[in-house]
Amino acid sequence: MIKKRILICDDDQDILDLTSLILEDDYEVATEVDSTRLIRQAEAFKPDLILLDMWMPKITGDQLVRFLKKLPNLQHIPVVIFSASSDGNQKAMEAGANGFLAKPFDIDELIRIVSEYCPMVSGGVV
Repeated sequence: MIKKRILICDDDQDILDLTSLILEDDYEVATEVDSTRLIRQAEAFKPDLILLDMWMPKITGDQLVRFLKKLPNLQHIPVVIFSASSDGNQKAMEAGANGFLAKPFDIDELIRIVSEYCPMVSGGVV
């Protein structure tokens, strides 16, 4: 079975470890703790979905979404922002994100939203 790829960017290593653990059975997962390296990581890994924290040092998630959506080779990739911010959903949508997940998130809700934007491949057929 060919697994779809998910790239997760968050400055909290615990969140990266937790989301990877939850998703790695069904998806190929790559993580990035430094928001300044996300674009290079996305170009190299070629993810089917990007999960992105809103509040990171240096470059914030909404800034990254705006930039990603302008790049011809990456703009097609769905981006889901997660944040504990009360206005996180609004900021995510204004930036051009495809979806939003509130932190702290429920595991079932994480799986549901990932499945919505990145359905699993079965039997090697896309």
